[in-house]
Amino acid sequence: MIALFSRSPSEAEREMSQKKIFLVFVAISTVSLLLHHGGHLSWTMEAFHIGCPALRSHPAPGLKPKHTNVVFLKTHKTASTTMQNLLFRFAERNNLTAALPVQACSHQFCYPRSFTSHFVHPHTLPPNIITSHMRFNKAELQRLMPNDTIYITILREPGSMFESLFSYYNQYCQSFKRVPNGSLEAFLEEPWKYYRPDEKDSMYARNTLTFDLGGDKDRPAKDEAYARGFVAEVDRVFSLVMIAEYFDESLVLLRHLLSWDLDDILYVKLNMRTPSSKRSLTPGLPSKIRAWNSLDARLYDHFNASLWRQLSALGPACVAREVRLLRRAQERLMRSCFGGRMPLLRSAAQIKNKDLRPWQPSGKVDIVGYDLPVNLSRGFSSQAQELCLKLIMPEVQYTRVLLRSQSLRYRRGYQLRPQQQTHPIQQPIRTVLPRHPQVQRSQPPPAAPGPASGTRSTSTSKPAAGTQGRTTKIGPRSAQTQASQTEQ
Repeated sequence: MIALFSRSPSEAEREMSQKKIFLVFVAISTVSLLLHHGGHLSWTMEAFHIGCPALRSHPAPGLKPKHTNVVFLKTHKTASTTMQNLLFRFAERNNLTAALPVQACSHQFCYPRSFTSHFVHPHTLPPNIITSHMRFNKAELQRLMPNDTIYITILREPGSMFESLFSYYNQYCQSFKRVPNGSLEAFLEEPWKYYRPDEKDSMYARNTLTFDLGGDKDRPAKDEAYARGFVAEVDRVFSLVMIAEYFDESLVLLRHLLSWDLDDILYVKLNMRTPSSKRSLTPGLPSKIRAWNSLDARLYDHFNASLWRQLSALGPACVAREVRLLRRAQERLMRSCFGGRMPLLRSAAQIKNKDLRPWQPSGKVDIVGYDLPVNLSRGFSSQAQELCLKLIMPEVQYTRVLLRSQSLRYRRGYQLRPQQQTHPIQQPIRTVLPRHPQVQRSQPPPAAPGPASGTRSTSTSKPAAGTQGRTTKIGPRSAQTQASQTEQ
């Protein structure tokens, strides 16, 4: 019986060889199939990133609800307009309320005056999101926003940022206007010859990031204690400080921090200058810019290093994978909006739709934008057309459109209140429209009175005018905001 079922060594070797051949065949077939569907080997690698968080979308079991209470401090010339557009679209898509300025403040919260709740339009209260230009005032924002609000901002490398500021505000900032021939080199050679700390719009000429964050732009560079304390306070308040040069990587961190989907962070670059409006920095200028803007340079160096520590903790391979997926999703969206092609940048004069023409600071600077194809309506739902329109809508027009829609929503909600409740209310009620089922909302805090001073608002044009305060203390960060941590 044993002899009947025993096999010779040669038969066993032949069977093992056949198994190996079969396994090799299966492996080759699998790789070929993956390459056929993905088109690139990188696609197959992305499918098997071990240890990377799965890119699941809401609703999905086990996913935290999206965090919706966000303050984004919109800084100047840092790709912040692109970020604002992203947040405006998120607010609309999820039926949230974005705080918007009263009409006397134009599209900014009466910048450069320190922010106060008096600058917020009553039809946009109580808010989930705030993202328009302001001078940061933590105490006022704490009164306005829910307790679990997460604070975010964005910085840019001081050299390229200051060149952009000098070009963009050359006709508005007196410190720049008085420089002969509009020479950046001449200004940096003797900045105190042209700069006046207390005059109108001087915040564009020195330590603009520090000023936007509520700090003292003219604190002497030798005051090390102030510089260290200010950077530390910003670090305590803001859960994420994005870096414009690494915008996509910053968005990956933002997505994880807020538990958002990939679709929530898609964008198109906005408010960009033409190459002819930019100037390259000659050798020696970057170091002079950093010396003149020493507080901004210190902020940038600290938070650039912080960003890369957070990316490292998430995993470089996982971050690279998400950036690739983000860029592919953006390309698909842009091609769908622009007739199967990537969009072409156009000057304001070339854009037929006035709602898409970007504001022009002066005749010396060309800000470009986009125009949608004339046949976009063919085969597109009205919802898809609106998405494409909002994706490329400039800041001023989008602020106006959003205020109009939120005011309409507010009035509808007000009309549905019980008739006997005719007394004035401290804060407008929420919308009665259906809400996104996967969005986490916090109850708004009780209405809080504004500062006793009640300073009146003044009208501002695009480069906002007004008087400037010297310092505004950034307040402590609430316990709920603890979380894991380009203007072209």
